[in-house]
Amino acid sequence: MVRRTKEEALATRHKLLDAAEHLFQVQGVSRTSLQDIARRAGVTRGAVYWHFKDKADLFNAMMDRVILPLEQSFQDRLGQEGPADPLARIRSGVEEALVRIAGDPQARRVFEVATHKVEYVDELQAVRLRHLQSRNDFLLQVGAGLQTAAQLHAVELAVPAATAAQGLHAIIDGLIQSWLLESAAFDLVALGRDVMEVYLRGLGFSRANNGTAPAR
Repeated sequence: MVRRTKEEALATRHKLLDAAEHLFQVQGVSRTSLQDIARRAGVTRGAVYWHFKDKADLFNAMMDRVILPLEQSFQDRLGQEGPADPLARIRSGVEEALVRIAGDPQARRVFEVATHKVEYVDELQAVRLRHLQSRNDFLLQVGAGLQTAAQLHAVELAVPAATAAQGLHAIIDGLIQSWLLESAAFDLVALGRDVMEVYLRGLGFSRANNGTAPAR
């Protein structure tokens, strides 16, 4: 009985998150009420508050359902031990994220909401903080990875590693935002791969710097 209750509670939570995804995409976050979400999910408003503190809490849970697996995968790649160097892991991690956004309707929907359908008004400051945390984690990981890769391959970076990470984030984030506006305009994965490669070459890396670390 307890197990069934837990399963039912989890199912209700997912119904609410599914409803929020669709309503946020159509109406925008600020124009969607918790009552709207409850109605679409087929539950009471009280059920919403049982699972989520407020709209920002619900929004961040919706994001985490898609973003956390991507972030964890990226962190796992950069934290791996073995022959592949951090530059190869950065390349594959970014490409994996682009493939997921382009090929997974749920990931695309959530990124569209986060990019084009949210306003950082007072009730959604927690959403802004979550967005900043995600960005800052990316910058720290990629900055450290680029610095290590430069040392492994005896490359003198054209700019400091932290600045290089900021640039890569701006490029990838900009491509995703542009693609979400008009997905037919270009192939997100192919263009993202090519632009990332041009950028890395501009930093001083070559395509050959991808794979195993040089022997010491």
